[in-house]
Amino acid sequence: MTLPGGDHARDSLGELTEIAEVLGHEVVVAERDTDVYLQARRKDRLTLAAEMQWQLLPGRSCTRPEFDLGAQLEPAYAIFGDNFDWSSTADRLMLYLSNGMGEGIEASLLTNLAVNALRNARRAGLPLADQAALADQAVYAHYRGHRYLSVLMFEFDLAGGRVQVVDAGSPQMLRLRNGKVERVTFEAQLPLGMFEETDYVPQEFEVEPGDRLVFVSDGVYAVASRAARRTATPRWPGRSCPPGCSPPPRCPGPSCAN
Repeated sequence: MTLPGGDHARDSLGELTEIAEVLGHEVVVAERDTDVYLQARRKDRLTLAAEMQWQLLPGRSCTRPEFDLGAQLEPAYAIFGDNFDWSSTADRLMLYLSNGMGEGIEASLLTNLAVNALRNARRAGLPLADQAALADQAVYAHYRGHRYLSVLMFEFDLAGGRVQVVDAGSPQMLRLRNGKVERVTFEAQLPLGMFEETDYVPQEFEVEPGDRLVFVSDGVYAVASRAARRTATPRWPGRSCPPGCSPPPRCPGPSCAN
């Protein structure tokens, strides 16, 4: 759709936004009964592993007064064990970034098992550390330590800004605050399924209004690290960001990559 310029275009933005939101909801509902919209979005065939991973995702973006979320898997047509998941209530946001060991179908099967174990524990009302412990037991019971999954888990208190986190593996978090990017590190714990009956201990930190958190899998971080070694300068930590950056749902970038 092309609109004429001037005041007419500006006056129509609110109405067009409402139309786009209604249409978007209708498409999401319709996708339960047809593959037409999925096929229209794809320019190529997905690998079977990628198909399994995409069907596991909660969505690509979510916007509420308290937060904006945006996420993406890259390379979209041939992903392996990477995944993201989230769930929100009136006063909580839970966010997960995971990376299953291996490649292809085996990595997708591992990630499916772990993500569904985490969801099962979360929907039973278990706290973050117990969610990790239950998923750890599920993965270990099936793979006996031969395969495991890295995961970074968060529970945000939307009212107070307190955050609980379980860092069980390789995904990384970067924070943009006051125009400066810095890496936020946590005490690393064992990946899910590496050993039997691992205990997980949540850590805490705080977020402030206006913070932007960027979560990346080890694939993204490894690419950035190789580029940094070639140029002898860090690519993310310490990097400044210009004001007016687009909101997360509009520019998630590759939040997970192999």
